[in-house]
Amino acid sequence: MPQVHTGSAIAYRLFDVGYAISLDRALDLLSTSGPERVRPVRGEGQALQISNPPVTVLLGAESLLIEEQPHEVELSARIFDFGVISLRVKIRAPSPCTWEAFTEFGQRLEHHPGISAITSHHLRLLTERIAPAVERPAIAAVHEDYTVFRVSRCTSDDGTALNAEQLAELDVVPLLLNETRPLSAEARKELLPHRFSYYGDDLALLTWENALVVEPGEHDTDLQYILEFANAQLLELRYYDALLDAELPKLYDDIEVARARHAVFPGRRFAALLQRLQGQVADSTELVERVENALKVTDDVYLARVYSAALELFRGKAWRAGIDRKLAILRDTYAMLNGEAQAARSETLEIAIVGLIVVELVLALIKRTA
Repeated sequence: MPQVHTGSAIAYRLFDVGYAISLDRALDLLSTSGPERVRPVRGEGQALQISNPPVTVLLGAESLLIEEQPHEVELSARIFDFGVISLRVKIRAPSPCTWEAFTEFGQRLEHHPGISAITSHHLRLLTERIAPAVERPAIAAVHEDYTVFRVSRCTSDDGTALNAEQLAELDVVPLLLNETRPLSAEARKELLPHRFSYYGDDLALLTWENALVVEPGEHDTDLQYILEFANAQLLELRYYDALLDAELPKLYDDIEVARARHAVFPGRRFAALLQRLQGQVADSTELVERVENALKVTDDVYLARVYSAALELFRGKAWRAGIDRKLAILRDTYAMLNGEAQAARSETLEIAIVGLIVVELVLALIKRTA
């Protein structure tokens, strides 16, 4: 039975807290907590260009009850300039333990209510501290959860470290998919396609909700960094997709109300609506572009492949396509309403011109008959 040495679970809870966050201002506001701007430290991390590195800050420790036993957990946060805060709760597993015991440890943490309670409390405290740095503050209903199971060393019964091929044979289905029954080979291939190894003794395995990272270098957290970044980007895409979903039905109702409204100048009926549409399209387009450009891949190296696989797994392209489609509807609606308003203004102008001509004719007739 494989033995796990220095294992832990890092539960991520990501929240959209505003339109944007000034990271320089946040650094000043969090100066007493030792904040820092970090990037991937591996050599191949240079293939990932991060225009505005997020701020990382330590938040202290808390106690979490797991099976009626208190466990000390470490709390930290990462703040992204596009308005996302990622709260991280790190829980260490009993060490050493068998792979089966580590799996049971992970399953007990799946959707543990105590984690949500801790992160909700610290989210409130953190947002209060950095409030002056947040533009248009508001905590969105949409949030993202992700868990990374981290193992620094995994050995066989005789104490020999497992190599990459042996690590790939571990039964990860109960841990990552929370399935107790054995999966078919076809299902395993379909649900667990994203496996990566760089050295002969490491492994990264990604799923939609969880990831397993076996990394001998305990301080090498680059994989967790890019998985967290990908989740932050996913959250923003989901948030703006939901925002546009809510906007479209409301827009149609507002158009009907505006058309039914009697106005002295019919061309001005849609003025407020057009202004709102223009602002919505501009904000959504600007922020989505900023989110997608926050991290760029410049070369096909290990970290870049993991990052690209995470975006594919999280269906980033599908979310972006949905946003683009809804923005196109808003732009078309804007063009239609603007055209209708222009037509109404032209019609009003024509009526005014005809009226002036009629007045001039009447005045001319009055002069002749006088």
